[in-house]
Order: sequence, then C-alpha cells, then structure tokens
Amino acid sequence: MRFSVLASGSTGNAIYIETDRTALLIDVGITGKQAEAALEEIGAKAANLKAILVTHEHVDHIKGIGVMARRYNIPIYANPKTWAELDGQIGAIQEHQRRFFEVGEIREFEDLTVESFGISHDAAEPMGFCFFHGNKKLSVATDLGYVSDRIKETIRGADAYIFEANHDVEMLRMSQYPWSIKRRILSDVGHLSNEAAGEALSDFLQGRAERVFLAHLSKENNMMELARLTVKNILEEKGLSVGDDVHLRETYPHRPTRLEEL
Repeated sequence: MRFSVLASGSTGNAIYIETDRTALLIDVGITGKQAEAALEEIGAKAANLKAILVTHEHVDHIKGIGVMARRYNIPIYANPKTWAELDGQIGAIQEHQRRFFEVGEIREFEDLTVESFGISHDAAEPMGFCFFHGNKKLSVATDLGYVSDRIKETIRGADAYIFEANHDVEMLRMSQYPWSIKRRILSDVGHLSNEAAGEALSDFLQGRAERVFLAHLSKENNMMELARLTVKNILEEKGLSVGDDVHLRETYPHRPTRLEEL
C-alpha cells in the first residue's frame, strides 16, 4: 500500500492511496487541475483511479470531486446524508457513479479493505477511514471536534496516521476571526488543536515507529513547526521518543507529500 497527502489544510484536502491492483482518492478539496498536477508529481495517473471516497461535504473537501468524477468516470462513495448535501454542490453526476458507503461499513476495493467510522464535526454525517492491505494499516482522521474512545480504538494499531492538528489555541483566540467562528472551531464539532492532537496520539500510539502526518493545519492559526513541536513535547512527556518510537511528518497545502509505502 502506497499513499500521498496531495493537499492538506484550510485551503483544500485530498489524499491518494494505491496498491498494485487499485487506486483511489479520499476527498478532492482542490481543483481538478491541481489534483491532476499533484498526482503527476508523485508519478500517479488520474485515469487509474477507481473511486473517490468522501469524508464530508465542506468545500475544502469536495471542490474538485465533480470535475474529477466526470472527467475520468470515477464512482463517488459517500453516506446518504452526505450525498443529500453534495447534490447541488458538485454538478451533475451519472447515476452509476453515485455509490453509498455507510458509517461503520467495511468495503473491498480489489485488494484494499476500507472501514469507515463516524467522527465529530459540524457536517451532515462526517466520516474517517481505515485502510488495510496485507498486514498493513493506514488510519485517516481529520476534521475532529474531539477524539472519542471509540475512534481511538478504531484507528489504533496503524502503521501510519494522517491526523489533524488544526490550530494553536492561543493563535486562534488572538486571531481576527469573529467569536462565533472561534467558538465553532473550539467546540466538540470543530477542529482538533495541536495540544488535543498530541494528547489523543499519546493514548493510542504504540511506539512501533509509526508515521504520523500532521494534517489539516489552519493557514491563519497554526504553523507546521509549532504543531510539530507541540505534539513532540506531549508525546515525549508521555514516554514516546519522536524519531525512534514515532516519526512526525509534514503535509502541505499546495504540494503533495512523497509517495510513502507501507
């Protein structure tokens, strides 16, 4: 199993996953042109995509879904409540491309097994995903107001995590955002702070040299070095060595990470 975070942040999110037999995207929150360029940069081809999985309907996750689906005849998988919100936002989609993926369901895409799980966010019915290939596991969890024990148990045991570290709490509080938006981000249906990310990770990481990709950073209220330092300090306070037990990796808003293999 190989993967790349094509784009991550408040300006748009997309993740690519492939095996020798299949390839898919999780969200396309960037333009179709940007998605194609990012795929080309990592040596992947949009024409080989077999599915687009949708976490939720916010624009930074769906901006290019319709374009990519129509251009390459790719089926789109989302739960019914998310589909109800997608209709009217992503343009006309052929009936055979409209597929349902319920919360808690497990689906097979050739040699890739995918398990969905519910998350806490202010969307219709947002989801995260775990991917299994052979004895390897990748867990994807962003747009989290908080991390429940159920989510921790579901994503635990992965070889790599794409995990939200959205904001620094003090930067957000000092920002020029209206208080209503600050309250939403800080709420249980908002986004995960650097501190909350570190605390949650310390609860389920096992110190097996897992790779953790810090994702969905706010452009205005975070910096990658600050997110990395905050998470690193918390993990090391909990007895995990960053660099040995855990490898922290960066993601980028406008370029893909290199194609990683598990």
